[in-house]
Amino acid sequence: MVGAWCFLDHAGPADYAAGRGLTVGPHPHIGLQTFSWMIEGKILHTDSLGCRQWIQPGQVNLMTAGRGISHAEDSPGDEPGRFQLCQLWIALPDAERHREPSFHHYPELPVLERGGFRITVLAGTFAGEPSPAEIFSRLVGVDLASVGAARTELALDPAFEHGVLVLEGEATVGDEPLAAGTLLCFGTGRERLPVEAASASRLLLIGGAPFGEEVLLWWNFVARTYGEMEQATRDWQESDRFGEVRGARGARLVAPDLKALRLRNRQ
Repeated sequence: MVGAWCFLDHAGPADYAAGRGLTVGPHPHIGLQTFSWMIEGKILHTDSLGCRQWIQPGQVNLMTAGRGISHAEDSPGDEPGRFQLCQLWIALPDAERHREPSFHHYPELPVLERGGFRITVLAGTFAGEPSPAEIFSRLVGVDLASVGAARTELALDPAFEHGVLVLEGEATVGDEPLAAGTLLCFGTGRERLPVEAASASRLLLIGGAPFGEEVLLWWNFVARTYGEMEQATRDWQESDRFGEVRGARGARLVAPDLKALRLRNRQ
């Protein structure tokens, strides 16, 4: 984990033919927020609260699962296209993880220009600019993009641990040269971070106060005990706890076999 950030998926960039885009059928979540940052293309979010929302480049979708929600994600089905996004999970602290589920769409976010980087404040506060995203832990998320050579120095909160993922191109972060797909993590105590790129690049900076709670991840669930995850799995298969997602193209996802979870619990 980096602060409350507990999962990071960089999807794409990828081109697809008509009818062959992203199709993720209805599936459940508990104990987390899904934080989707769209870079290229567009995707439709549909959930069991009845929300239907397209997300496009420069926008964030933030779904708070709390005690339980289900959703689906689909690319446009009738045309070829291209997509690239980052989806991150934020573990909810114990005081918030059983809250009512909710969904928010953020079409506008603060943008700064620093040394050739276009810096978008995704979550928390950076350089005095607060993101509107509703979060429940002290954390930060920042996208840095350049169209050519760029250099800047980022002011960090020394109480946070941080991670930097190079999404596109190459960059030097601190004294570390990083290729695309490389994640650099470092602990608390750092106040300044030089970032440099010789050509077009994109990076994602995340950070947060050490979470202070031990969490478990299984399939789409963030919990504290194996029993909670077993119950959530049964509820997805056997009850209406997670509601119904209407209008999704993909089939409802099947939960993994609980035997694997029980084996991991014994180990």
